[in-house]
Amino acid sequence: MNNQFHKFIKKNNLFSKNDKVLIAVSGGIDSIVMLDLFAKTKLEIAIVHCNFQLRSDESMEDEKFVRSLSKKYKLQFFVKKFDTKKYASSQKISIQMAARELRYNWFEKIRKEICFDYISIAHNKDDIVETFFLNLIRGTGIRGLTGINAKNDKIVRPLLFADRKMIDSYRLENQLPFREDSSNKSIKYKRNKIRHQILPLFNELNPAFSDTILENIEKLAATEKIYATAIEDVKNKVISHSENQIKISLNELQKHKPYKTFLYELIYKFGFTQENVADICKSIGYVSGRQFFTKSHRIIIDREFLIITEKKTISYEEFQINSETKEISEPISLKLGLNPSISSDKIKKNTEIAYLDFDTLKFPLKIRKWEKGDRFFPLGMKKSKKLSDFFIDQKFSILEKENQWILTSEDKIVWIIGKRIDNRFKISEKTKKVLIIKS
Repeated sequence: MNNQFHKFIKKNNLFSKNDKVLIAVSGGIDSIVMLDLFAKTKLEIAIVHCNFQLRSDESMEDEKFVRSLSKKYKLQFFVKKFDTKKYASSQKISIQMAARELRYNWFEKIRKEICFDYISIAHNKDDIVETFFLNLIRGTGIRGLTGINAKNDKIVRPLLFADRKMIDSYRLENQLPFREDSSNKSIKYKRNKIRHQILPLFNELNPAFSDTILENIEKLAATEKIYATAIEDVKNKVISHSENQIKISLNELQKHKPYKTFLYELIYKFGFTQENVADICKSIGYVSGRQFFTKSHRIIIDREFLIITEKKTISYEEFQINSETKEISEPISLKLGLNPSISSDKIKKNTEIAYLDFDTLKFPLKIRKWEKGDRFFPLGMKKSKKLSDFFIDQKFSILEKENQWILTSEDKIVWIIGKRIDNRFKISEKTKKVLIIKS
């Protein structure tokens, strides 16, 4: 097995002889064998262990056992206790998913802190088969049926060549002690139900079932590469980037069938699910302005595009402008200048420049985001208008409304910056001083 271990590392270019590797050791058979194989190399290694505090005394005994291994092999030892149940509850995810997130996030943190190159995880060949069925149940699509990668950025899995029989045989030959996780026998977990109940049935039908599945996984991985190429081709045709937005052209998207599948592949990495995609597709063409959210992003259905942005808290902060201010850069760039009275016929027709009667303004002026209920008197009108109605007339998108800044004097709107000034502050024949603001 030692030779196969080295061949697999070399074949998959997992790391070089000069790299430093963190070994994730739970105390179970797989990680114990992996640790022993690494210990026989000349690589610089260290041990990391997670105590998820899910099995009370057992978890503490696991930690003590792995700590004793670090002394036996004379290796650095890093351990972290997690309140896994609390984290799972706060994040509204399963215990298994919580443990996975906590584990990998902490491993990466330690790797960076001690300047190591890789983190080694003890997944084996049987884990590939079990994961295949787990993802089949979850409905992850072809991507989830292509196996476990031997190398994924800083994560390496050097035991993927070995099944559990091979690993256990190595353990017996080398008389390696290990800790048995009692939860591995519980069929309340899906993986264990697959391992202990479902796979044995398939093996009855086909004694070489695991090998057959692994062959099919290889074929699916090759198919997925073709699939990914098609997705990338569509992505280049339908996606454009604008400032902090990703825009998917609805017209272009609907040319590609089945467009629901393409849409899912374009947005899943932002946390959107197949259910989200179904709802989005139902709304296209009927409900402009509808929004869909994940933890990190949102999609807005616009007239011609699906607009993807990061979720951000709307700013309610106000910014002041004094009478002496000449220029500001926050929250937007504005240049201000005071001029003698100018006749209205010399005013440039440019919405990005505001010509205001200085004496009608009460300083400090304030810049803020628009608020529900805001009203103003559009230039040339004697009646007030709701700002929301103005936005509708101007065909503002949701994002344009959220990003719109307003200049106010006391509680009165002076200028919808870059769009329209308020009639009450326009210059007239009586104007003595003109405040010119350029956006």
